[in-house]
Amino acid sequence: MSVAATPQPGVAAAGHGPAARLVLAVADRLGAERDRWALWTPVALGLGIAIYFELPSEPPLWPGIAVASIGLLLCAARSVAPALLVIGVTLAAGGLGFGAAVWRTQSVAAPVLARTYSGAVEGRVVEIGMLPGGRRVVLDEVILRGVKPGATPVRVRLSIRRSAFPYRTGDRISLPAVLRPPAGPALPGAFDFQRFAWYQRLGAVGYAIGAPSLIQRGRPAGIVMRIDELRRGLTERITAALPGDAGAFAAAILTGDQNGLSKEAMQALRDSGLAHILSISGLHLAFAAGLMMGLVRYGLALMPGVAVRYPVKKIAAIAALLGSAFYLALAGAPVPAQRAFGMLAIVLIGVLTDRTALTLRLVCWAAAVILVIQPESLTGASFQLSFAAVVALIAAWEAARQWRARRHAQGIDRADGMRQRVGRYAADSVLTTLIASLATSGFAVYHFNRLSLVGVIANLLAVPLCGVWVMPWGLAAMLLAPLGLEWLALAPMGIGIDWTLDIARWAAALPGAASLAPSMPGASLWLLTLGGVWLCFWRGRWRCFGLLGVALAFAVIPLQRTPDLMISEDARALAIHSARGLVLYSTRGARIAGETWTRRAGESGVERWPDGAASADGSLRCTGGLCVLRRGGAQVRLVVRPDALPRACADGAPVVSVVPLRNQCRDAAWTIDRFDLWRHGAHAVWLGDDGRAIRIETTREARGERPWVPRAGRRSQ
Repeated sequence: MSVAATPQPGVAAAGHGPAARLVLAVADRLGAERDRWALWTPVALGLGIAIYFELPSEPPLWPGIAVASIGLLLCAARSVAPALLVIGVTLAAGGLGFGAAVWRTQSVAAPVLARTYSGAVEGRVVEIGMLPGGRRVVLDEVILRGVKPGATPVRVRLSIRRSAFPYRTGDRISLPAVLRPPAGPALPGAFDFQRFAWYQRLGAVGYAIGAPSLIQRGRPAGIVMRIDELRRGLTERITAALPGDAGAFAAAILTGDQNGLSKEAMQALRDSGLAHILSISGLHLAFAAGLMMGLVRYGLALMPGVAVRYPVKKIAAIAALLGSAFYLALAGAPVPAQRAFGMLAIVLIGVLTDRTALTLRLVCWAAAVILVIQPESLTGASFQLSFAAVVALIAAWEAARQWRARRHAQGIDRADGMRQRVGRYAADSVLTTLIASLATSGFAVYHFNRLSLVGVIANLLAVPLCGVWVMPWGLAAMLLAPLGLEWLALAPMGIGIDWTLDIARWAAALPGAASLAPSMPGASLWLLTLGGVWLCFWRGRWRCFGLLGVALAFAVIPLQRTPDLMISEDARALAIHSARGLVLYSTRGARIAGETWTRRAGESGVERWPDGAASADGSLRCTGGLCVLRRGGAQVRLVVRPDALPRACADGAPVVSVVPLRNQCRDAAWTIDRFDLWRHGAHAVWLGDDGRAIRIETTREARGERPWVPRAGRRSQ
């Protein structure tokens, strides 16, 4: 029997066992929703990519090609059995995703700095971004003194803490700086900056220790650099006209540079659930396209001769499409904006062809295109949050289609007055915000350990403000920029931005505005994704089984226990998990590790390392660079200074040392020292009640032998 076949009434109930009846019932439901099968193609594509990133070692390209080929052969044999088409498409998509990920990883391979470098850095400026009180600069064509060309990174990123940076994209500069290889995760399972940097071809990151000097003036080469220079120029003009957070906010939503906002403003936006406004995505592109289409359409309608002779609606759609493409390029084409532009382009093409295009198939095709071009985007928070929100909103819109059609047929909405329309708009805003918040909440907890509880209220106030006031003035500023008159529109835009930031601060200050949550295990991400997709893709009642997957994703969170000990890969930070939260030891430059551990533990703050004292719960006592952690009747010795080593190795207790042991403490039950951290990366240790290490995980073990994972011995600390 084929998957698409529909069993005769009573067949599933008579003469078959429970397993057979279940199979027939599933086949019946699948056949009833045959038109939804295509939606699962990008899911299979993503599954192939996910398998690639989960592998413990780098695979060759041929398995993906082989699986895709088998899938195509099965598709060709669909006349034998219709089910072969479903299996074939699934295998072909999965093999394509796997092969695309392998090819992409190999195609962006570039040298990574082997060890810390301090000295002159020379290179061409290819990207300039904002920082609070400085600039973030990306250089290519890099020259490092004493480093062979074959070992020199293709691109490096530098933070320059100077308010004035008089150089432009294309200029060749030199500056004294400190460069380091991209840092690994602060903990197994945490954000992997080394993998992110690999796909950006960033071989080193660092900071300037002196003023840059010009070697040669240059011009942007190629369309990408020219757009980057245009972005830089607009950002400079925006922040000059609007100083402070207002200018940084305007730059974020107009040019895509989000790094200029102060820490206080950024935290308020996160806690209030308004941080998504900064990320150029469907909200911004829809506002921009709608405003542009309205201006062109109604502007042409004011000229009767043009309005009668030409299709002004389609002309406006073309203008909106071109304007949106420019906006996408100017923003640097982040993943949410790519998804939004792909969908918007098809919608506008639908206007040109007099067809409606707002469907889940549109979203799925947009996802498939992005995944084939940039397979690594699947692992990023931007891709997951963006598609989760849009899929949920369109699924809800489809579910309410019959109800809306019935109201339209009865003329209910058309008979509403102004008060009813405003009320319906407010209700729609609350409902869409609630749907999007629920759809993205699990992914927000997984990636950021933070869940905004006032997002509905804040978005209900801020999103209409941005749509009615901020974005129209922003569009006006962009149109006035070629004339040098953008300041005329930026001034009123800044007023709206100040109101938006006031809403964010007010909402963030409400009791219980943001809730912190401990890290979710990797299984939660799989359950969230599959459960959410099942819930949104199917139409029948069996879609509700997807809620079971979502519920299980949250149910397994308590199974994820916070490590008792955490040590960073550079030995600059060490933390214990006590009964009252984290107790943190850190030196200069270890801020990111401490913040990551605190966030992933679901803690709002940390206790300072007790120097010559005891922790708040009494489990940790320190004297002269040696600390003793008590678990039950056992002890773990923690060494933070070299002169404490002789005392640490006295009685065979486990030893964790941020300095090299150099064959000392041979009688210890187990040891972790700076050399172990250098070889294997950050460590996480779970202790039993008797003080024994029941599990030790390292970032190198968790990631395996992948191109972006440095080999032991490649670095020197």
